[in-house]
Formats: sequence, structure tokens, C-alpha cells
Amino acid sequence: MTLNNKEMDKCQCTILHGDVIDRVKMTMPHETHLFELADMFKVFGETSRVKILCALFSEELCVCDLAALLSMSQSSVSHQLRVLKQARLVKYRKDGKVVYYSLSDDHVKHIFNQGLSHVVEQLGVEEIMSTDEVEAEHGTVNA
Repeated sequence: MTLNNKEMDKCQCTILHGDVIDRVKMTMPHETHLFELADMFKVFGETSRVKILCALFSEELCVCDLAALLSMSQSSVSHQLRVLKQARLVKYRKDGKVVYYSLSDDHVKHIFNQGLSHVVEQLGVEEIMSTDEVEAEHGTVNA
């Protein structure tokens, strides 16, 4: 008997493996922590927020610098920064009238780098190279 793809995804056994379930249950984080983790990953689901986080890797930046760098309005950048602050992924400091934003801690870089590493592995390096990297490697890119 040949199984189609839908049937292959289903377990054909009806016996529960209680010992395995018990072992895994002991390693599962508390439900509240999983809920908070899911909320944090939702924040990474918006491209402009990911770009802002990436920009803040190098150094702290103010809203107007982020807006210019990312070709976004200051209003849009401010909105996304609010979301990132609420998720505790960025922090800020005031210097007179200027507010500078930076990553909250090294965990943010680690999460970002792990995700990017996964994407690179799945897509291949060539597909996600920055424009500057492509130009350096292959000469000027014609738009």
C-alpha cells in the first residue's frame, strides 16, 4: 500500500509513549515564559523593526539618523521603536534634546544572529548578500 504525502505526515501508531512524554514535559519551560517568548518573536515579524535592530548593531542612533539610514519617515521609525522598547529589545538615553537608541543587551544580537544564520543556511549566502557586498564581489550592480 502506497502512502500519500498527507498520510506520511501522520503517525500510524496509537500507543502513547508515556516515558518520553514525561521526560519532555519536565524540560518544557513554564507556559508564561512560552507566551512571552512567542510575543517577542512576533516583534521580529515586521521588516522595518528587523532593519532598525540591524542598524543598532553598530552603534546607537537617534530617530532622525535611523529614518535617513532606512529611508523611512521619522514617525514610522518612532512607532517601530516604541514596539521594540515595549518588547525590551532596545533602550534609549537622552543627551539634551536628542534621544539615542541602542540594543538592550547582547541577547538581542545573539537572537538576531541565530535567526540570520538559519536564513543564510536555508537560502544560501549569495541570495542574501547586501548590495555593498555584491558590488564589492562582482562590481557595480545595475538597477
